[in-house]
Amino acid sequence: MNQTGYYVQLNFEEKLMSEKYKIFGAELSPYSVKTRSYFRYKNIPHVWVVRSPSTADEFQKYAKLPIVPLVVTPEKEGIQDSTPIMDRMEELFPEPKANPDNEVLKFISILLEEYSDEWGNKHMFHYRWKAEVDQNSASRRIAETNLPIYIKFFPIVNTLMKNKIAKTIKGRMSNRLWVIGSNENTENQITDSFHNLLSKLNEHLKKRKYIFGYRPSYADFGLWGQIYNAWTDPTPRKFIEKDYSDLLPWIVRMLNPKDEGDYESWESLSSTLKPILKEEIGEVFLPWTSAITKSMQAEQEEISVTLQGKEFKHSIGGPQKYHVKSLAVLKKKYDTFKGNEALTSILSEANCLDLLT
Repeated sequence: MNQTGYYVQLNFEEKLMSEKYKIFGAELSPYSVKTRSYFRYKNIPHVWVVRSPSTADEFQKYAKLPIVPLVVTPEKEGIQDSTPIMDRMEELFPEPKANPDNEVLKFISILLEEYSDEWGNKHMFHYRWKAEVDQNSASRRIAETNLPIYIKFFPIVNTLMKNKIAKTIKGRMSNRLWVIGSNENTENQITDSFHNLLSKLNEHLKKRKYIFGYRPSYADFGLWGQIYNAWTDPTPRKFIEKDYSDLLPWIVRMLNPKDEGDYESWESLSSTLKPILKEEIGEVFLPWTSAITKSMQAEQEEISVTLQGKEFKHSIGGPQKYHVKSLAVLKKKYDTFKGNEALTSILSEANCLDLLT
């Protein structure tokens, strides 16, 4: 190729890159892989950019908050927070569908996604940063992505620096379990909830490829992001593969999900999906997030709420402010479905209705 041809090729490649979305994320971020899975399913042209020291300047240029995922559009606009990112892309790329048209199923999908983002993250975070074997695994993987590229050419220095970074991450994150409300009082409830969810999903996914049938939905992307990340950690991986093996095909499938058919009806889904709605959302998640809102409004320093007959008590800090906002958004979304009598009946039976109104 002559010099002119080289520059033509270079300009062509740069043009292609400029027409793609950029997803700044991390493999150990459930919200990042959730967003990436969604983009893959929707066939949205994109580039996966690992947030690291080498990409920090570009990240800071578009990010309003120091969190991933960050999506940078071809028009150079930055969008953050996985659900708003997906909502925005749904408007621009309506096919293939990422939620059922049926109003009952659509809202249940939205509700399951909200549960996974706000409560399911407790499952993943608790297991990742509670036991030393999981702390070591996660901190070393995070440290790997924080190493300067040039260090990798110096093996000894690379190992020393990775160990140092991993030690710092481990110390910081293992002391932040309070952020998700994990303490001696609550940890059994968090782990029991996770096993209950896995057990119910394991049964539900025995006969179908995705939660609502044969194409993924918001519920799949949200739940999978948390469960997939837990599966990459030593302790949860062991019990998921041993006790909930029917989840494994779905976990792998969601890395690159595809439209493989239609969504099912509520009638065919309800026998195995209704227990998740009742036990995990109606009896645990919604009572907890509602109590958080009341406690924050009363400017209390801790929350104490009874979940399934047991006290769930933890301190309230800055991160809990987001739960107040997310519950308000969820209620606003529900307002658009209020006239659906079938949905009202289902939510009432699952003990969800009063806490959404």
